[in-house]
Amino acid sequence: MADTPTSTEQHRQEAPRTVACRIITVSDTRTPETDSSGQLIRRLLTEHGYAITGYGIVKDDYDGIRALLREAADAPAVEAVLLNGGTGIAGRDTTFEAVRSLLDKEMPGFGEIFRMLSFTEDIGSAAILSRAIAGTIGRTAVFSMPGSTGAVKLAMTRLIVPELGHVMRELYKDK
Repeated sequence: MADTPTSTEQHRQEAPRTVACRIITVSDTRTPETDSSGQLIRRLLTEHGYAITGYGIVKDDYDGIRALLREAADAPAVEAVLLNGGTGIAGRDTTFEAVRSLLDKEMPGFGEIFRMLSFTEDIGSAAILSRAIAGTIGRTAVFSMPGSTGAVKLAMTRLIVPELGHVMRELYKDK
């Protein structure tokens, strides 16, 4: 009997090879020169053939985050938005609330698996403090991860880069 690909393998084979991505760093202190996490996202995306359509830094401010995310999601040239920073539980951390308020559909598995991987591979029980979240706004995929370079590397290499094309295939298959 010939090996038949699983539906997940078939979906990955049908997935687009590139995705147009906007990067948003949420920080009160970072600049483009000191934003190592934003730079890491850019490097990992381009190494895997994804396109960067824009990059910006926004203060950790609920309304500012929402406005920049809404603008990115409404831009025809943007298929995915990747945010980093502001996902903790400190009073100033509002990324989770801002992102969640705009999502049409949430992908709870992203945050669940990110925290599980963080727990087992990286930071142990401190993983409970992470509020990573992903979902969709219309046909735009949104991924929000913590701002540390370790967290970004984990989210990008273990979850986002391997599945981004598959996510886009699902969002656009009925188009």
